[in-house]
Amino acid sequence: MDHRKSNTRWTVLALLLSIFMASLDQTIVSTAMPTIVKELGGLDKFVWVFSAYMIATVVFTPIFGKLSDMFGRKLFFALGLILFMVGSALCATAGTMTQLIVYRALQGIGGGALMPIAFTIIFDIFPPEQRGKMNGLFGAVFGLSSVFGPSIGGYFTDYLNWKWVFLINLPIGVVATALLLAFYHEAKQHRKQKVDYAGAVTLAAAVLSLMFALELGGKNYAWGSWQILSLFAAAVVTMALFLFIEAKVASDPIVKLSLFRGRLFTTSQTISFLYGAVMIAGASYIPLFIQGVKSGSASTAGTIMTPMMLGVVFSSVFGGRFVAKFNYRTIMLASCIISIAGVYLLGTMSADTPSLAITAYMVVVGLGLGVSFPVLNMSALHGVQPQYKGAVTSLVVFFRTIGSALGVTVFGVLQTSGFHSRIPAQFAERIGDGRGLLQPEVQAQIPAPALKQMLAALGDSIIVVFRWELLLPVAALLVALLMGKAGLRETRQDQPGAAGPGQKQGERPAFQPE
Repeated sequence: MDHRKSNTRWTVLALLLSIFMASLDQTIVSTAMPTIVKELGGLDKFVWVFSAYMIATVVFTPIFGKLSDMFGRKLFFALGLILFMVGSALCATAGTMTQLIVYRALQGIGGGALMPIAFTIIFDIFPPEQRGKMNGLFGAVFGLSSVFGPSIGGYFTDYLNWKWVFLINLPIGVVATALLLAFYHEAKQHRKQKVDYAGAVTLAAAVLSLMFALELGGKNYAWGSWQILSLFAAAVVTMALFLFIEAKVASDPIVKLSLFRGRLFTTSQTISFLYGAVMIAGASYIPLFIQGVKSGSASTAGTIMTPMMLGVVFSSVFGGRFVAKFNYRTIMLASCIISIAGVYLLGTMSADTPSLAITAYMVVVGLGLGVSFPVLNMSALHGVQPQYKGAVTSLVVFFRTIGSALGVTVFGVLQTSGFHSRIPAQFAERIGDGRGLLQPEVQAQIPAPALKQMLAALGDSIIVVFRWELLLPVAALLVALLMGKAGLRETRQDQPGAAGPGQKQGERPAFQPE
């Protein structure tokens, strides 16, 4: 047990650098991909450069969260940083697309430790009244990395070399690791527990099966093919086995299922899942609408996306401050109403809608979503005992990412089927979901009347996505109504056994450890 006190200022800097590095890596690579494909080849595999990272992150996020509860935050956060840096260095040496995909998966394993453990450390070193502000700051860093990532990636690719997209992580990671090791000292003694190997294996198998089904379905294999159906069946079977192990077999399960008895915990995770899908829809289809329907450039699409992320940054910072004044339900209801307004406005777009208006719509969406980063982290942890905080924080990230993965798949099916129903069949395979229309060489081969018809169909198919998407923030609003009256104002204690926020003395807490 380390009795030295952490230097919070330098510890926070280490965490901020780590979060910036991990979240930056999700956006900076996209700008460099055309150049990477040109040099390494493997155009048919390039999507796996992103998918390998995301799948590895999703699989290992809950596992690292639990391990940090068992053996300490510092150990596994430092391990995550090292794995991320090793993966980054290897990515810069990749000579083939296959090598790059494998190295990105290693990066993703490291990334699975960084986000959830960073937020858990914040809860360890700051008192309740300061956590909202700190969580808002971390949400702002996440948003800023999304804003500047594409620009930084473009600069490195154009003026240096695409390898710097990955090498930039090394100096940032080294500084973050040094600060963490020097200034963060854990005060808690972590009790000895048994590692839930069976739970880890079955959870990994379930998530891998689901993610591979979502990534391969409709692209490499038809949704009704035996390959995709087998993957979905494997996901269901292994998830059922995982739940059985966690409930009946494991003495120290990775996911404490009794957590879900808590209304506030369950509603927080559900909203995180729904918001993950909402955010991915805007990030995926607004650039396509701007470039395909309004004939804008990639940089124009990026310019319109930037205000959305700045809205996320702004509301994340202020949302963290509101936690000290209002209960979680009040803040999330406001967040949902703003998100509903933003998504509704996106569903009213047409080819004639001015770009400035679309920018304003995206700002509204960003303002609605950003507040969720600090608030859902805090509400999910409300009343949870300290030894489970790492697992709980990791689940918030886990459900948000799963929501994004499912959202992009379901919306993709809706958009593609709507698009293909309105275009000549001979062009369907060549232009896919419409992104093929962005290529000048493809447009040159299509007669002008047919091209005009297809661009109109593309716009209509994207608008349909946003109209269906409206169901998600509405569902989130209904879930938020069930959050209860809990908030920081009711308590300033984190002591096990004390009455939780919004809970009367003697009432059963949201989470009762077994």
